[in-house]
Amino acid sequence: MPTFTTPDTPTPIPLELAESRRARRHGLLGRDGIEGALLLTPASAVHTVGMRFAIDVAYLDRELRVLAVRTMPPGRIGRPRFRARHVLEAEAGAMEGWGLRPGVRVTVRDF
Repeated sequence: MPTFTTPDTPTPIPLELAESRRARRHGLLGRDGIEGALLLTPASAVHTVGMRFAIDVAYLDRELRVLAVRTMPPGRIGRPRFRARHVLEAEAGAMEGWGLRPGVRVTVRDF
């Protein structure tokens, strides 16, 4: 199973990949939560229309460096983020604990 780490995470975090158009479109819809995170690639924007829970969203550039982190409640449509090539989604509040903030580089294993 893929995982990711940051300089502030001592243990790898489980990671699901959404690489196909269908998987990216479905994302976290229909779920009540997620253990770890979901990486949508390629992607530069997300929405939470139809979501059951709030999510943290990290926009990543080509080198998997965090450009911005936002918390989105259900029912929102996010604008595309300039230079974003990937989007990392997790339950609201998780990314702060993982140390995800602008400038931090994410390392993905088994990608």
